[in-house]
Amino acid sequence: MRWIIFIVVYILIDLYAFQALKTITKNPWIQWIYAILSVGILLAFIYQLTYGNSTRTMTPERMYVFGLFLAFFIPKLLLIVFMFGEDIVRVSVGTFSKIAGSDEGFYLPSRRKFISTLALTIAAIPFTSLLYGMYRGKYNYKVLKYTLEFDDLPEAFDGYTLTQLSDIHSGSFDNAKKIEYAVNLVNEQGSDVILFTGDLVNNLAAEMNKWKETFSKLNAKDGVFSVLGNHDYGDYVQWESQAEKAKNLSDLKALQREMGWDLLLNESRYLERNGERIALIGVENWGAGGFKKAGDLNKACSAVAKEDFKILMSHDPSHWQEQVKEDERNFHLTLSGHTHGMQFGIEIPGWFRWSPVKYRYENWAGIYEEFGRYINVNRGFGFIGYPGRVGIWPEITVIQLKRRRNTA
Repeated sequence: MRWIIFIVVYILIDLYAFQALKTITKNPWIQWIYAILSVGILLAFIYQLTYGNSTRTMTPERMYVFGLFLAFFIPKLLLIVFMFGEDIVRVSVGTFSKIAGSDEGFYLPSRRKFISTLALTIAAIPFTSLLYGMYRGKYNYKVLKYTLEFDDLPEAFDGYTLTQLSDIHSGSFDNAKKIEYAVNLVNEQGSDVILFTGDLVNNLAAEMNKWKETFSKLNAKDGVFSVLGNHDYGDYVQWESQAEKAKNLSDLKALQREMGWDLLLNESRYLERNGERIALIGVENWGAGGFKKAGDLNKACSAVAKEDFKILMSHDPSHWQEQVKEDERNFHLTLSGHTHGMQFGIEIPGWFRWSPVKYRYENWAGIYEEFGRYINVNRGFGFIGYPGRVGIWPEITVIQLKRRRNTA
């Protein structure tokens, strides 16, 4: 029943778009090409959601079909706004003309053609943007650098740099050269430590097998540390048994050890320099709402002193809002990811930043500060669902820690 409703709505919207196309061109080839593409993408979309993958995993093929569907469907919604609005005006004018005893102005072909042309021109913006996001945007890596100052940062760590990665989603990758370029770009930052904040895969540990050698090349003086994200647990896959699911998670943990990463499972480590140290704390995924809540902050901090300078790795930024930012143990800096900035939005540095995900997450991209404590929400290294990025580019974060000097 839901598919019938969906198809009917899709066809109604498509009819409006087709009428707009017919208004500005009478070329039958263009009309036929449009009709074939529209029907073909709809059928492929339905097939992928219903029969395309028995385990319902998010594969590159499935994502490309979804991406093409979005690229063709979202512009049609914009067309509806213009065409339906013009129909309302036309009917209103026509009705008024009838009442006034005149048919003048009831239908103006030139106006209809102008509106159709304007609507198609505007609809071309999201259409080309979504296609660009799939072709180039998803690998348009950006290095974002921040400097954060703290009164109680140990002197030996003044100038200490960390690189944060998040949301690799290796099951989505389809270009080895671009991934190798990005890994080299991370290493070029020369940070003291590399921290990965979860979602290594989409669903299956096996997704990482072909990329293990590439990501094993990540290196930093103090090592590479990681935590788990919600996708790493295999919760979004239909398993034959719980034992099979548990093995998948075990394989993912082992794989990170094989890459030389130190996976923190509600644990802590100390980073030491010249007899001073800072605490690195890693919790398992904890997300507000229906997301997995395996994170145990108390367990993770069991070996950490209250007065220690603390960096917390927690995949979901809602954890910071719900449990971390006001904790009396004072977590100086929290590193999260998860949101991807929804892989779509508008960012003009220093002036404007918007993405639909802001209506779901209070902290969705970049640095935030409350109570003298900071969180950085990384926009993600990879992508999932829509196989691209528009305006919210894949991110490599470099944060330098500085000890605040008393200038009084």
